[in-house]
Amino acid sequence: MTEDLLYQRRDGIGHITLNRPQARNAMTFPMYEQLAEIAADPGEVRVLIITGAGDKAFAAGTDINQFRAFTGADDAMHYEARIDRVLTTIERCPVPTIAAIAGACTGGGAAIAVSCDLRIASATARFGFPIARTLGNCLSIGNLARLSALIGPARVIEMIFTARLYSADDALAAGLVTEVLADHAALLARAADLATLLAGHAPLTMRATREALRRLRDNLPADDDLIRLCYTSRDFKEGMDAFLTKRPASWAGV
Repeated sequence: MTEDLLYQRRDGIGHITLNRPQARNAMTFPMYEQLAEIAADPGEVRVLIITGAGDKAFAAGTDINQFRAFTGADDAMHYEARIDRVLTTIERCPVPTIAAIAGACTGGGAAIAVSCDLRIASATARFGFPIARTLGNCLSIGNLARLSALIGPARVIEMIFTARLYSADDALAAGLVTEVLADHAALLARAADLATLLAGHAPLTMRATREALRRLRDNLPADDDLIRLCYTSRDFKEGMDAFLTKRPASWAGV
């Protein structure tokens, strides 16, 4: 990893920090690639937490300097393909992902958050895609599908057409986040507690649920492999035995 993206593993939990506070943690192309690399293979962890350095921003989109070399449509297509690959990798991460959002969470930063399984925010969070007011570009169909699956197409239209940023309370009401914490310290503490909770739950249940929902969103409803995965697993047998003997289950993810 570089200084712009930090990754630490502590007590079975992976902590990714988008680390460009001087640029409101705006994403460079190498940062996107490093994020995808971790999401594809996070190592010996049970949960990933993604957050931004400081309390001013989760990530304020893609660094605009990355676009200066664009000369035509092919550059745009390659960019969107890269971003969709990164976001799909986050969606298919082998462990649950939590976005802990403070401050600005816009553009590419918002897309990263939407790709995570759970999103929690501090009261300072501001969430949106103000491109109709700023760059004049558009979201890919993949990003629109992710966002509309969370908040519905009517809210997506309103968010993008008006270019307004949702406050933390707006995001909570819309279903973009599940919790709003008072401040940055409370946000990080809750993210750690939530990660610890998830780390103690059945990995295959969470993996199958996430993948089935992704397939439903993308009109790929086949789930025979997911059902077989869970019901024929060692964890399912362990869960039954633990339930019947009234003891905590020891999950192995197999």
